Amino acid sequence: MVHYHPGELAAQRRAGVVEQAEHSRLGIGTTLPPPAVQFLAEQPMIVVGAADDGGRMWASLLTGPPGFISASDERTIDISARPMPGDPLAPVLAHPTEVGSIAIEPGTRRRMRLNGISHPMPGGLRVRAEQVYANCPKYIQQRTPQRATHTRPPTPPVISKTLTPTQQETVRRADTFFVATRSATGACDASHRGGNPGFTHVLSPDRLRWPDYGGNAMLMTLGNLQQDPTAGVLLVDWSSATTLHLTGTAEVDWDPAIPMPGAQRTVDFHVERVVQIDNNSPFTWSAPKYSRFNPTLDPQADKP
Repeated sequence: MVHYHPGELAAQRRAGVVEQAEHSRLGIGTTLPPPAVQFLAEQPMIVVGAADDGGRMWASLLTGPPGFISASDERTIDISARPMPGDPLAPVLAHPTEVGSIAIEPGTRRRMRLNGISHPMPGGLRVRAEQVYANCPKYIQQRTPQRATHTRPPTPPVISKTLTPTQQETVRRADTFFVATRSATGACDASHRGGNPGFTHVLSPDRLRWPDYGGNAMLMTLGNLQQDPTAGVLLVDWSSATTLHLTGTAEVDWDPAIPMPGAQRTVDFHVERVVQIDNNSPFTWSAPKYSRFNPTLDPQADKP
C-alpha cells in the first residue's frame, strides 16, 4: 500500500483536503494495470524529472514513435530514448537515479504519472515503479501531435542565469508547463500545470508566479516543496519544438495577499539557471482547445 509522506500530509492538512486526499490515495499503486500499459504504448512523449549531480531539479522531454515506451513487466517500463547531449538531465540519466515521470495525451486529456528508479540501458532508460497513478483531465489543453516540418538537429544549449525578454514572453504565452520536485528522501515527481495563456506571471527575469488550482487533492508537488524547495520547470514551445528548462527554488504562498483568479494558493519560483534547446522534438502540436476548467484570467498580469 502506498502512503503519503509527511510533507504531503502537512500540505493536505494546510489545504483542508485530508478526506479527499485519502480517497485519491486509493488510486495510487506500485504496478501497471493493463490500461496503463496500453496508454503508455500509444504515447509519443514523456516528461522526466530528476536531480542533477549538484542537487538541482530539472525536467526534460523524451520523445519517440508510439511504442517507444513499453512495459517489460508489471512494475517496469522501458523508454527507448535518452536526453540529447547538453540536456540538463543527460549526465544524470546515464546512471541509476530517482525519477518522476508523466505521460500526457493532449488529444484525450489523459495523463499518467510513474515515479521510481531509472537505470540506463542501451539507447534508453528502464524505470522501476514505486508509484503509478492517473490524474484527472482538468487544465489539459486539447491538442494533436504532428510530425515537425523542420529537419534541423537540436541546437547546442543556450545557458543563462535569468530569463531573456524572449524567454519571458514564452512563459507569458504558455498554457502548459511541467514541474519536477523531490521529497526529503530524494523521491522525485513530475507534474503538469495548465491554464489559459498568461496564467504564469513573470515578475522579474528571475522570478515567476503561478496559481495552484484545485485538483485531485494529493498535493504531491506542494508536499515535496514542504520538505525541499528545489524545483525544475519545463516549458515547450509546441509550434517550434523549443524546450526551455528552468531550475531554482519554489515557495508556496498559502494565503496570498493578491490572489490569482481561480487559485487556492500561489507558487513563487526563483530562477537560478535557464537552459534553452531549439529543435528539441521531432513533434509539434496543433493549436489548443483550452480546457473548460481553466479559470478566466484577470487582465492585470505580471504584477509583483
